[in-house]
Amino acid sequence: MKLSSFSHAGRSSWGVVTEQGIVDVRALSGNRWPTLRDALDAGALAQVEEFAKGATPTLKLDDVTFEPVIPNPPKILCIGVAYHEHRLETGRDVTAKPMVFGRFANSQIGHGQALLRPPESEQLDFEGEVAVVIGKRGRRIAVEDAWEHVAGYSAYCDATIRDWQRHTQQWTPGKNFMASGGFGPWMVTRDEIADGSDISLVTRLNGAEVQRSSTDLLIFSIPEMIAYCSIFTELEPGDVIATGTPGGIGGKRNPPLWMKDGDVLEVEVGGVGVLRHPVRNEAV
Repeated sequence: MKLSSFSHAGRSSWGVVTEQGIVDVRALSGNRWPTLRDALDAGALAQVEEFAKGATPTLKLDDVTFEPVIPNPPKILCIGVAYHEHRLETGRDVTAKPMVFGRFANSQIGHGQALLRPPESEQLDFEGEVAVVIGKRGRRIAVEDAWEHVAGYSAYCDATIRDWQRHTQQWTPGKNFMASGGFGPWMVTRDEIADGSDISLVTRLNGAEVQRSSTDLLIFSIPEMIAYCSIFTELEPGDVIATGTPGGIGGKRNPPLWMKDGDVLEVEVGGVGVLRHPVRNEAV
């Protein structure tokens, strides 16, 4: 099942994406679950799937403006230096535990919306990632139980303002510029991708491949990431874990490859689809 958040006619909603169009779950269910996060929190995905089977799609994909899959996540936890190839290109040592930093919800945009290059920097870099959406609350989750807490998967663009990332040892400013986090176009539920599958990841800039990897090459597995994060914070339905980017980032190329106005970025996740963003200069 594919689940997406979107706006239509000035109203935010969410629904099930089918080959025939979108089943607007919020509208057709009488606002039973106002947001996708509400449905996750209620543990209602099985009910949503049954509801969608009996409902007629009322919207076409071209009719809606995509929002981030979870527009209102409790937390966005990003894993840094998550692939060996990226670790090597950045000159970092292997750490005993995952590197974790946070992203703010209001830095996110949906599929098709523009990534903004701010006037403060030309160093807008690409980072394609696999996103994991949490569907079940948990604290101190055991690695072997971690899959039970996954609602589904999506594509993520953790675009970074590199010079702002390096102002200090803390990465927060460079990771949270407005309209720098792309998330979508939808979440594919866990039942569609077998636990432990090797999920492919490809990033393209203007049609040219700039990153290629898969989750089998992660330094820490997805269950290990979930277990570690759940020690210091309670994971909640709607939380997002961006599992990190592989090698090939623009900032480590010679010469550097920064995104600029007019570019088009694509992040393709196996079993999910393609997240696409134009790049624009931010108007000030």
